[in-house]
Amino acid sequence: MTALSPLQSPTLAPLSGVRHAFYTRRGGVSEGIYDSLNCGLGSGDAREAVIENRRRAMAFLELPEEALATNFQIHSPDVVVVDKVWPRDERPRADAMVTRTPGMALGILTADCAPILFADESARVIGAAHAGWRGAVTGVAEATVAAMAKLGADVRRVRAAIGPCIAQASYEVGPEFPRPFLEQDKGQERFFRPSRRSGHFMFDLAGYLRARLQAIGIAGIEIVPRDTCAEDDAFFSYRRTTLEGGKDYGRGLSAIALDG
Repeated sequence: MTALSPLQSPTLAPLSGVRHAFYTRRGGVSEGIYDSLNCGLGSGDAREAVIENRRRAMAFLELPEEALATNFQIHSPDVVVVDKVWPRDERPRADAMVTRTPGMALGILTADCAPILFADESARVIGAAHAGWRGAVTGVAEATVAAMAKLGADVRRVRAAIGPCIAQASYEVGPEFPRPFLEQDKGQERFFRPSRRSGHFMFDLAGYLRARLQAIGIAGIEIVPRDTCAEDDAFFSYRRTTLEGGKDYGRGLSAIALDG
């Protein structure tokens, strides 16, 4: 049996009372295209396999599977405050969560989009966000920090880590894609470089998110430098699956929790 191989961020790892992990696809029980740590309830995988995978992921954080809160993600800037874990079939439609309640894990599911984990160690407030390009351009990262502040966090103490996502080298976009970014700020053209195809571009999602968070003055931010699309053995990828003609794909989990 393959062991779990979660990644951790040097920005978050030293924080007292905070546990986190960016899980790879290794160490689960799912088979076939979901091999093996698929944690996505919205996939076509066997439900019992997904729940076992989530149990294994939570065991790494020394929590029960029932302590994991995940949203029904919709590519929005919407944030919910979590004080207890809701039933799996009653997940709120939102893309970020914040809490100051210990003993629960905030979980983000991705397959190329960027998971972002946040913590204010002093205030004991944490957050987690799912940032595809739509959520990124509409401000899901900043909205998460703002929601943390309402729970007592100080923006100047918040640290964040952007987990494995599709890298610029793999993220080709069409001619119209940059428009909403450039309409906000012409300087955002620095996150696009020309593709080999005429009129197309390569987009730096993680770099764009880092710049937006730096602009609001958080204490520190780090990018975990992995490419979900290019690393088939380590990560699930919507884009890779689509390019290969696949119909479904697994979802990777990123999670953060306060010690109870």
